[in-house]
Amino acid sequence: MIEVIKTGIVRSKAPVNGTVRAGKRIFTTHGPKDPQTGDIVEGDMTIQARRVFENLKIALEAAGSSIGSLAMVTVFMTDAAEFEAMNAVYREYVPEPYPTRATVVVKQLISGKARIEIQAQAWLG
Repeated sequence: MIEVIKTGIVRSKAPVNGTVRAGKRIFTTHGPKDPQTGDIVEGDMTIQARRVFENLKIALEAAGSSIGSLAMVTVFMTDAAEFEAMNAVYREYVPEPYPTRATVVVKQLISGKARIEIQAQAWLG
């Protein structure tokens, strides 16, 4: 059974939950949306990636975990040329030892304006 985590980040209009807990595992997905309005934060990769990682931090802390407890991250990006900019922000937020990670370049993200979206799994404790 999963438990939906109330993060304080505005919920998606789609039939999804942004963060859930199953046992000692946290599953969470974030785009570069303003946590109060749900609007996509416009800007370059650095601006959008910082918003994504701030949302991730908010969600993990609400679930009783932290970015330091990440086990797996999947990054979806719309432009491979922005990989280094994303990596620079990633290093600001994610400490060593780094979790396993896949980075996937996609044609478009569902929101249209988003350049980045992440899925992550973390542990409690």
